[in-house]
Amino acid sequence: QVQLVESGGGFVQSGGSLRLSCTASGSIFSINSMRWYRQAPGNQRELVAVITSGGSTNYGDSVKGRFTISRDNAKTTVYLQMNSLKPEDTAVYYCNADLWRRDNYRMRYEYWGQGTQVTVSS
Repeated sequence: QVQLVESGGGFVQSGGSLRLSCTASGSIFSINSMRWYRQAPGNQRELVAVITSGGSTNYGDSVKGRFTISRDNAKTTVYLQMNSLKPEDTAVYYCNADLWRRDNYRMRYEYWGQGTQVTVSS
């Protein structure tokens, strides 16, 4: 089985910074893209940032210039550096990965983390 475990959420004042981490573990053959999503109460889940296996990145319009997504060399951990945080960034942040498993590398699977709360006070 495969697990995504997030960490790094918390409470911060407006203008502050947080760094989220997400580590994938288990029967992984190779990871394709990894993403961060967020969902605030009453809102739909939205894509925050994505990084491909080749290192290409893309960001949601609301976080461009403030957030940075990166991966470690083993490509099993993804980070989200969040700077200049605003109250509207308050949400549960979810890690997402699409990958190939060692027990069935012909199919690509999608996994989600359990989510980590980020709260930004004004």
